[in-house]
Amino acid sequence: MTSTAFAARQGALSEAMQRERVDLLILFGNNWHADHLRYAVDFGIQEGQGIALVHPDGSSVLMLDDPAECARARAEGLDCEVVFAPALVREARGRLSRAGNRTIAAAPFHLLPYGLLHGDEDLRVKDGAAIVERLLMTKMEAEIAAVRRAAALADEGYAVFRAAARPGRKDYELIAEIEAFFRTKGVPENFMIIGVGGQEVRGMAPPGGKILKEGDLVTTELTPCYDGYYAQICRTLVVGEASETQKRAFDVYLEAMLAGIAVTQAGVPASAVAKAENDVFRKYGLGVYTTSEYTRVRGHGMGLFPDQKPQILEDVHINLESGMTLIVHPNTYHPDVGYLVLGDSLVVRENGSEILCGTPRELFSVM
Repeated sequence: MTSTAFAARQGALSEAMQRERVDLLILFGNNWHADHLRYAVDFGIQEGQGIALVHPDGSSVLMLDDPAECARARAEGLDCEVVFAPALVREARGRLSRAGNRTIAAAPFHLLPYGLLHGDEDLRVKDGAAIVERLLMTKMEAEIAAVRRAAALADEGYAVFRAAARPGRKDYELIAEIEAFFRTKGVPENFMIIGVGGQEVRGMAPPGGKILKEGDLVTTELTPCYDGYYAQICRTLVVGEASETQKRAFDVYLEAMLAGIAVTQAGVPASAVAKAENDVFRKYGLGVYTTSEYTRVRGHGMGLFPDQKPQILEDVHINLESGMTLIVHPNTYHPDVGYLVLGDSLVVRENGSEILCGTPRELFSVM
């Protein structure tokens, strides 16, 4: 059954192709970067690689090189032709060659297999970023509704996480409870990492068997998926009572997140949001911890992929547009307490932002 969000995407993609005068669009995806494929054919690839050929009338062909993925795609009843293509590039080239003299574009261009474009006869294919990337970044209301639901699930998931975080438990036991909870809620995918400890912790990672003990900071980001769309929440808790040092450190992150959210609105560049967050750290002599040595981004886009454009960094000058869905998170290392995180998902609006997360912005304590 075609979802409301997917039906809206089909119409938007068709309009974009006609506007750019493209007769055929090639979309490539794998189990990491699947958002381009998902946008066009509503399939989240998990294994192998896939190529979709999309026409302006909305008809499409999805070619997959993994037999199990092909069987799953057919079982899901996708609104497209599904082809098992163990020789994926050869199959795609053959279909493109038979397409005749048409204007062809492809995305993401930098990830396309070399052999798809180059062979005995090079195919004349242009970069399709202008068609797809703005659609991925700026959501229609039907898409925002799905992100909003994913954010509500993230809130529910964090409540489960807090209840699971007790002294003596291992980090993977917390992960197991979250994953079990999300599956009962119909969440097929959840990107999640965790950090446990003190000053020695420089970031978050998959669980490694760390045992929670009194005084530890426990950081996590939960990123559940609903109807193909992801939303994220970042929070930190303390095992036992928080120390005054931990409380003071957390206050910096709260101030930074609020500063970033305060400037978030349509027309503002992503760099301005990052600068607002980073300026708070600079004010407290912590500017070095906003550099790439200690942190990756100050937030990022979300949607059909957990980490989309625009990246929230001071050198990213993409203007925010109404309908973009982002997370603002000043996650980084603090020299007194270790790695600490705090972040909320939001929707960019004309005169501000719509906050999607409802979990209190506090340094939680668990006993």
